[in-house]
Amino acid sequence: MRINETDGVSASSKHLVFAYYVTGHGFGHATRVVEVVRNLISAGHDVHVVTGAPDFVFTSEIQSPRLFIRKVLLDCGAVQADALTVDRLASLEKYSETAVAPRKSILKDEVEWLNSIKADLVVSDVVPVACRAAADAGIRSVCVTNFSWDFIYAEYVMAAGHHHRSIVWQIAEDYSHCEFLIRLPGYCPMPAFRDVIDVPLVVRRLHKSRKEVRKELGIEDDVKLLILNFGGQPAGWKLKEEYLPSGWKCLVCGASDSQLPPNFIKLPKDAYTPDFMAASDCMLGKIGYGTVSEALAYKLPFVFVRRDYFNEEPFLRNMLEFYQGGVEMIRRDLLTGHWKPYLERAISLKPCYEGGINGGEVAAHILQETAIGKNYASDKLSGARRLRDAIIFGYELQRVPGRDVSIPEWYQTAEDELGLSASRSPPCTPEGDSTVKFTEDFEILHGDCQGLPDTMSFLKSLVELDIIKDSDRTPEKRQMRERKAAAGLFNWEEEIFVARAPGRLDVMGGIADYSGSLVLQMPIREACHVALQKISPSKQRLWKHALARHNDKGQGPMPVLQIVSYGSELSNRGPTFDMDLSDFMDEGKPMSYEKAKKYFDTNPSQKWAAYVAGTILVLMTELGVRFEDSISMLVSSAVPEGKGVSSSASVEVASMSAIAAAHGLNIHPRDLALLCQKVENHIVGAPCGVMDQMASACGEANKLLAMVCQPAELLGVVEIPSHIRFWGIDSGIRHSVGGADYGSVRAGAFMGRKMIKSTASGMLPQSLPSSNGLNNIEPEVDGVELLEAEASLDYLCNLSPHRFEALYAKNIPESIVGEEFSKNYGDHNDPVTVIDPKRTYFVRAPVCHPIYENFRVKAFKALLTAAASDDQLTSLGELLYQCHYSYSACGLGSDGTDRLVQLVQEIQHSKVSKSKDGTLFGAKITGGGSGGTICVIGRNSLRSSEQVLEIQQRYKDATGYLPLIIEGSSPGAGKFGHLRIRRRSVSLKPNQ
Repeated sequence: MRINETDGVSASSKHLVFAYYVTGHGFGHATRVVEVVRNLISAGHDVHVVTGAPDFVFTSEIQSPRLFIRKVLLDCGAVQADALTVDRLASLEKYSETAVAPRKSILKDEVEWLNSIKADLVVSDVVPVACRAAADAGIRSVCVTNFSWDFIYAEYVMAAGHHHRSIVWQIAEDYSHCEFLIRLPGYCPMPAFRDVIDVPLVVRRLHKSRKEVRKELGIEDDVKLLILNFGGQPAGWKLKEEYLPSGWKCLVCGASDSQLPPNFIKLPKDAYTPDFMAASDCMLGKIGYGTVSEALAYKLPFVFVRRDYFNEEPFLRNMLEFYQGGVEMIRRDLLTGHWKPYLERAISLKPCYEGGINGGEVAAHILQETAIGKNYASDKLSGARRLRDAIIFGYELQRVPGRDVSIPEWYQTAEDELGLSASRSPPCTPEGDSTVKFTEDFEILHGDCQGLPDTMSFLKSLVELDIIKDSDRTPEKRQMRERKAAAGLFNWEEEIFVARAPGRLDVMGGIADYSGSLVLQMPIREACHVALQKISPSKQRLWKHALARHNDKGQGPMPVLQIVSYGSELSNRGPTFDMDLSDFMDEGKPMSYEKAKKYFDTNPSQKWAAYVAGTILVLMTELGVRFEDSISMLVSSAVPEGKGVSSSASVEVASMSAIAAAHGLNIHPRDLALLCQKVENHIVGAPCGVMDQMASACGEANKLLAMVCQPAELLGVVEIPSHIRFWGIDSGIRHSVGGADYGSVRAGAFMGRKMIKSTASGMLPQSLPSSNGLNNIEPEVDGVELLEAEASLDYLCNLSPHRFEALYAKNIPESIVGEEFSKNYGDHNDPVTVIDPKRTYFVRAPVCHPIYENFRVKAFKALLTAAASDDQLTSLGELLYQCHYSYSACGLGSDGTDRLVQLVQEIQHSKVSKSKDGTLFGAKITGGGSGGTICVIGRNSLRSSEQVLEIQQRYKDATGYLPLIIEGSSPGAGKFGHLRIRRRSVSLKPNQ
């Protein structure tokens, strides 16, 4: 339902009392609440505002005896380390401290208070417990918001670990008691609300004109005025006079007490921001509902810098850029003062929002009618009944392929204004066979596309980029900004290298790779393509801000790395990255991996670049390669992120393959995979094993790559029998090997290995001769050798299950606190995880898993060569099931993957399947666990595919999410090799 206009909030014949709860996150919620409350009070009602915000936020706009402010904080929002950085773990811990631990007393107090004021309606923006308190008090409740905290916190759980999961469930459960949602523009997915009413923007009214404000400030009409609005300055940041172009001044909101340069003006803390925004020529700040809505309303160009780990942002950014009101600034340029190109671009924009800005009035009218007794809700099932499976676990679940991607539209070269306009028609799509069209435009100098459709599509996209550059025609709107960034990337007169690397489906082995297990991996059909150009710095097409940075330094042409990543919006990362390659040098040597990690960690929205640019540093460090030319790279990956199918490994392998090809480096696929693992372990900081990179680099189509991860002993490929097929089914729950659960399980496995080694060492003296020359125990010599080997155990998987059960299992605790382990055993000897002294680590399950998994994988490999039979398929499926439940015992399961595996079992054991020779036989969670994709094994038949589609639909019916199905295979990067291509000159094109 959408309501755009009302006749105002007419006075009701009934005097009403509203309890309006405001979240403790920043001032943005409080400022929009002001506008709704003002309209309710003007209609003659009492409003009790429950907030932690300062009184002046409300009293500067509302002076009425009907306004009551109650200073109580019932949630904490997102805890910010500084103006741009959210601390995800601290946010969850603070919420637990604020709203979870005292929950019983909060509910008791709120119910008593609501009854004491005789509230007619509870309104929440968007405090979860307020909805539950209202339900307990027997009072209707309504939420007014553009996002909900279950959506925001869902991503944080990936970093904090599954033990925080209950916070997300509880928040969503609280919201489900709300009668309906008044949804504001720029909204996020909010599945906990079953009924929705859309309203226009909620915007505060202006008190003074632009002319009045400028006169009071003493600013002439010809002076360009910037308003700096971050809600506080980023930590350690000092403004400098040269940050502003000549003829500009800047108003600073929330400035610290430090001295400001003469062209910066500090605003009072209680300044009425809308008036100053309307008097300015553009705004520089971070995206939030208040800043975006008011920038659109006042047609104020907005130069924004991304915030880290706040999922509300991309939806507001979409809205801002849709109405041509936004320019994205790289955080590095914000902090170093390279503002000029961004400000100049901003004032050339013509924001075009013409929609309603009376959302406060419309929302107040709906609230009044609801309090009187009008029913806006439908008769749908209660939110709680469908809630558990609808909650978003990880940002990716609700990201839809094809959603408008928000690439800063001003990314174009300094030398060449592309002059693109959204109103012009799209480019002509090449007709006929794409191979013919491609070879007409580009010459393949080396390599073979091998008939791969995705490679042909990627090459076709390069042709279209050249069309964009050479004409005024633009691609369809959802691709326009992204393609603009890429169209200015290459010098089309120079050679381009193309590499391809697939993702992988973890059939068997999974997290046992870091414990030395045998693993079986299948390269999937989806792959990452990288186009790369090595070019003289004098010929490189630099983006405007990169050129401005060089000019400010007084530098001539220098080697620069520029990267465009397609699909950035799917995970809310920055779409482009650039750096001087000299930044990788430290006193004449390549910088350390530790320094590189800190370099990329500085701006989490561009941390993705570590997977790509990190390959350059690893080649510099490990192979002594020196890069004297500039490098331009386009990364386009079809491997879905966060699904546990090695999207990161495919990017690393494709990137390093392209760099190696362009620089004449002959690196064996196995060695390349090991180098890529260094990128992920040491520069990205994800504690993964090597199987992902090996599968991507060394795999072969329609075969399983067999490898013993000690560290990377390739056993060749295993043929998949023609009667067997594997599928991947995505649960929608985002997976991350950088998450806390994966890292803690890995640490627990290494702790257990240290305990086993210690136990074996302690047993050795009993097997040695005593001082009188007699043995205390008379073991076989082989037994002593076994103990000696186990006392120096390199990999857990070198310990057989029977030896583990006979000698060591009883000594492995279920869990241990980090401090206790370090005291008793010292270091756990894992180079990529660190023991937290205060954390409790599971040990027994993480130790058991790889020991038994290695045995299961060996059995699986042997069974693949057995005669085709139902017993063979049943046994293979059983091994997958055992692996799945072993993951869960380690704490790496998830509700979504468990449900999918259960659906496979239901179909396998159904009467219909048994009567018609069942076709699906087993399933398991894959990769690093904690969500992602399951692997399904079945008979290679049409009936099997139909049953997989049935599982897909049943999962959607239960959860609201339609899973992605992964099927098919393709060659690894080593088998693909690389392409070297060059643009044909017009005179050389065929038929011309």
